[in-house]
Amino acid sequence: MRGSTVMRWVTAIGEAFLAVPFIGGIVVLSTSYSILGVMFILHAVTLILAIRDHSAKSGSILGLATSIFAWIPFVGWFLHLVTAVVLAVQAVISRPKYY
Repeated sequence: MRGSTVMRWVTAIGEAFLAVPFIGGIVVLSTSYSILGVMFILHAVTLILAIRDHSAKSGSILGLATSIFAWIPFVGWFLHLVTAVVLAVQAVISRPKYY
């Protein structure tokens, strides 16, 4: 499995966790929003790996935008949810097919 696919799964799981109502918000607030910085770095690494692997980049770019705008209540929840779905779909599609 390519590094970009592994990182897509890691970031998708992180985004899905942050999209859980109240729990994600509590985590963001309890870490003083630093979890958003961590997610930004993870999305940047995923983007670099996607560029190297010549694979889809839109999920990582969306993740970077989510990390920037997620501090806004309700908007952050929606962005985390959409980003998690996009990254998971891209991770499934980018896996090698065995016949």
